[in-house]
Amino acid sequence: MNEEPERKIEEHYPLKTLHDFLLEIHQEWSSFKTAAIIGIILSATLMIFTAYRLVLLIIMLRISGIKFIRIFNDLIFMTLIFAFVIYEIYLLLKQYRFFEGWERRMGTLLNVEKELLEKAE
Repeated sequence: MNEEPERKIEEHYPLKTLHDFLLEIHQEWSSFKTAAIIGIILSATLMIFTAYRLVLLIIMLRISGIKFIRIFNDLIFMTLIFAFVIYEIYLLLKQYRFFEGWERRMGTLLNVEKELLEKAE
């Protein structure tokens, strides 16, 4: 008789662990989405600031008559910043869409597991 209760506990333990894990993920989900949105906003701000600096650099180049070779490094640097920031925004948008799409699925899965746990008990 002692073996049966232990077996019953072992059968329900993984389900309980998975349920706790999904519950924690569900509770942290909004902070994941918020982090993605903040990253998008910060990256867009950085891109706007870099564009502003690029325009100022071009204006100063025309006014002062500095040769293009002297500012070539700055232009390369700003171009790289633009490329990486645009790619980062792209990745953060994909991440946000992923969180948004799976949020509903996780809620449904939590409800199904809750029903399974109630039936098991």
